[in-house]
Amino acid sequence: MAAFGTVFMPQMTMATFKNSDWSKPELVSSDAIQLHPGAHVLHYASTCFEGLKAFRHDDGSINLFRMNRNIERMQQSSRLLSLPAFDASLLQKMITDVVKHFSDEVPEPPGSMYIRPTHIGTEAAIGKAASPTSSSMLYVLLSPVGDYFSGGDKTLRLLLEEDGSRCAAHMGMVKSGGNYASALQPILQARESVNADQVLFCPNGDVQETGAANFLLIDGNEIITKALDSSFLHGVTRDSILTIARDMGMTVSERELSVGELLERASKPDSEAALSGTAAVLAPVGTLIHNGKEFSVGNGNSGATTLKLRKALNDIQWGKAEDKHGWLTKI
Repeated sequence: MAAFGTVFMPQMTMATFKNSDWSKPELVSSDAIQLHPGAHVLHYASTCFEGLKAFRHDDGSINLFRMNRNIERMQQSSRLLSLPAFDASLLQKMITDVVKHFSDEVPEPPGSMYIRPTHIGTEAAIGKAASPTSSSMLYVLLSPVGDYFSGGDKTLRLLLEEDGSRCAAHMGMVKSGGNYASALQPILQARESVNADQVLFCPNGDVQETGAANFLLIDGNEIITKALDSSFLHGVTRDSILTIARDMGMTVSERELSVGELLERASKPDSEAALSGTAAVLAPVGTLIHNGKEFSVGNGNSGATTLKLRKALNDIQWGKAEDKHGWLTKI
């Protein structure tokens, strides 16, 4: 399988907003879109997106995982970016229509069809730095993806960054391209300077998230992660993992976590840490780097609880375990 997110289905669904109304969604070619060089998105970053997956079950059915939650979050992102509002039913139809059209292309587990809804401001108006776009484009791309861990389930190295944030605090809840752009330079510098895979942003010592995933600390039977606020992205996978952990009888503590407490707890032999996200579900963390020193998380290897939680979620997604929470939508 090619690198994650580099292969696309030849068509996508698209709808446009202009003259205060949404067009009827259409299936169009996915090799290009037409934008004026003065489009609002190109100058003032009026863009947001989502990431979710469709899975093939043993009975041949295609199942979308937590589509409704991703649609709700995209509506929220659009609202916070002052992009035109859309009904959930519009995006739901666009997602299901295009996945149905390419249902034969959905890979078998552990592969899946990655789904990327995107909303961009299209009004040609470079004088609107302080005003919202009056027109926009909503489209849904599909990308078949393979096993995220096909190259091995290696543990990640995280640099703890206390002087900077992933993005502006009031933008944390928005899944927008600008947030990823603002984290890119710190990530590249961390790779070059200390061979880190990612940066764990901890402004003023407050452990938040990495450039592209939520962070979870596992100490015995307890999962500790930052409580939801506007400063970071409310991950759908994060919520799913915490729900499963509670179902298993684990203690879930959503609260502030300081760098000092993180390093102290991580030093315990049975401690684990992981990053949660749509692509990997849970990726184990083996090393934390702080002030030039390296600290192993537990024994530095993939933890048993991390693997158990990831398998539990995969089993639901793949139709091998009961979907107690109504997360799957069969199409």
